[in-house]
Amino acid sequence: MPINTIIVDDEKPAREELAFLLKAFPEINLLAQGKNGLEAVNLIKEHSPDLLFLDVQMPGLDGFGVLKKLVERKLKVPHVVFATAFDQYAVQAFDVNAVDYILKPFDKARIAKAVQKAKKEIDAHTSPTERLEKLVAQLATPKPAAKPPSKILIKSQQRMLLVDSNDLIFASIEGGLISVVAREVEGSSQYRTLEELHATLDADSFWRPHRSYLVNVHHIKEVVPWFKSSFMIKMNDKKQSEIPVSRQQTKRLRELFKL
Repeated sequence: MPINTIIVDDEKPAREELAFLLKAFPEINLLAQGKNGLEAVNLIKEHSPDLLFLDVQMPGLDGFGVLKKLVERKLKVPHVVFATAFDQYAVQAFDVNAVDYILKPFDKARIAKAVQKAKKEIDAHTSPTERLEKLVAQLATPKPAAKPPSKILIKSQQRMLLVDSNDLIFASIEGGLISVVAREVEGSSQYRTLEELHATLDADSFWRPHRSYLVNVHHIKEVVPWFKSSFMIKMNDKKQSEIPVSRQQTKRLRELFKL
């Protein structure tokens, strides 16, 4: 049986990329695309889809607001896969409530896992409503108090140095090796992935502007307009390193600096 699916994201490039990636899955029957929360509610009412890929951060009615509207109007709640920029607290809430999510920028293997999970639950006639209601309730509670700055271990010239996370400027990954640039030192990290490193840091201070980079937003010196409405960010390290901002993260950049 085909899985009738809707995509809702306020950024056209993100919608188009996700739709393109979903073409690789013959079981997915893409019915419609929406660009905001109100369109999401109307499309769900009209099509009663099996599966919804829903952006979390949208102006006006956000992804969680969409869920509240569905419950209030007693509409059938589809299985939901949230699309989100990495937020440690939100992702923890997704995991606790067994609600699926994909991180931006999108990864085909992760989408495949989400599709298979949705197919399994749809075939088993599992209702997602209770889990989604618990998720919304959990995210409505205040975030836990911010943790004190953590220490990051940096290997530099045979030395193992501990650096305050506040002094971390950015990290990058190439060939499976994570390089770290801090105020007074540069070196490598023992973490295997940027996701693992990010999970140890303050989610409000650190951001993934690109799949290969993790930056401390407090150390961004300049936003540089680039071609085709894209941007680079210049960091305040000694080299004034320039880091690309992916299409999927342009919205987050605009939110951070009110562009």
